[in-house]
This record gives sequence, C-alpha cells and structure tokens, in this order.
Amino acid sequence: MTLLTLPTRRDEAWRYSDLDALAGVWPVAGPEVVRVAAGDEIARLIVQDAEAGAVAVQDFIVILERDARAAFNILNIGGKFGRVSIDVTCHEGSHFELAGAIIGGGDQNLEIVTTLNHVQPNATSNQVVRTVLGGKATGSYLGKVAVARDAQKTDASQSVKAMLLTRTATANAKPELEIFADDVKCAHGATVGELDANALFYLQSRGIAPADAKAMLLRAFIGSVFDGIGNAVQREGVEAVAQAALERVL
Repeated sequence: MTLLTLPTRRDEAWRYSDLDALAGVWPVAGPEVVRVAAGDEIARLIVQDAEAGAVAVQDFIVILERDARAAFNILNIGGKFGRVSIDVTCHEGSHFELAGAIIGGGDQNLEIVTTLNHVQPNATSNQVVRTVLGGKATGSYLGKVAVARDAQKTDASQSVKAMLLTRTATANAKPELEIFADDVKCAHGATVGELDANALFYLQSRGIAPADAKAMLLRAFIGSVFDGIGNAVQREGVEAVAQAALERVL
C-alpha cells in the first residue's frame, strides 16, 4: 500500500517537514502494521541512519490487544529528511512505551511523530524523546494522545526535551492531549534549552577539555533513552551509534 497524496503544511502532522525533499521520493510506501495479540509483548529498535542527502520515511501502525505491551526505541539521525511515525491503538489494559532520540546537524530535518489512541479502559502509555541539534538542523516531535469517551482510567505521559548546540538550530515540540473521558491521568512536558554553562565550567575546572565536557553532558542527556533495551548487545550497539552521531554535531 502506498500513500498517494503529497502532504501540505495544512496537515498538522507534516507542519515542520521538509516537503520539498519529500516530493522527490513521493509516493512513499505505506505503513508497516504491527499487531500484538492479547497478553503478548514485543520490543522494537528502529535506527534511522540513512545516507547524507537521502530521504527516509518509516511509518508504523501498532494495534495492542487486551493486556498487550509494546516498547519502541527510536534513534533518528540520518538523511536530509528523516521521519519516523507511529500510530498506536491501545485496547483494555495494554501498555505502550516509546523512548526516542533525535540527533541532527547541518541542514537536516528529522522528526518523530506519534498518535496514541486510547480506546478502552485501563490502558497506559509513556513517551520520552530527547533531541540534540547543531548547525541549521531542525528536529521535531509531534505527539498526540487521544482518549476516547469509554477509555476510563487511562494513564498517559509525554516528556520531551531538546538541546540546541547553536542558535541556528530549531527544535519543535508539540505534545497534544485530546480527552473525552473524565477519569484519566494524562501529563506532558516540553523544554528546549542549551548546555548548562555551570556544568561545563565545573567539568573544565577538573581538567576536562571543552569538547570532551560537552560530549560527556550530551551522552548523559541522550543515554538514558536506551536504558530500557533489555538486549545488552542491542543497547550497546545503539549507544555507540548515538555517540558517533553526537561527535559529528559537536
């Protein structure tokens, strides 16, 4: 299945995208559908590391049946325009976990877009996204949580933080809640900032070179995103890829 109509700026989920780059590869392949049966659990690691100048679009539809669980880890670092989107439907008692990182430099445009559809009671979701940007890069997280009228006892949270290494980089953070149930717990937070000058000064006063001090702080900022990966080989591998990406943007 392919998506035939090229998005426009009026499409909220594509507001910050590089549509000119996207037009060069349109139409793109349709989404991968992931269905998790009742009581089952899956874990997915997605590393978007397309070559420089490339356009990469990865779309997923995730359906969680009763008491199912899914954990997605995303590292988005490659291409001129790189997009990973996930549309999740949570049935009763299910849980969805997202831990994502965006690392970009130059004129890259990288984004993670999620929609969490809580359609039945007692489901939970948690999303954590960390972004580091240098040069003239743009990094975006758009995350919508939609809670249906019958989805009582929903517990959903979003935490989005971005670190800008240059004043010419741009971070877009748009967590969004649409709630029709009245007995829910939903929270979101978004911050955009720079490296802590006091922390940098402290490390440098201990004899650590400025570049190494920045790298240490950024590793700490990004590193926790991947702590939940149970497979040690996968975790160490993606941490190494993330470290290399950080070194490129410093």
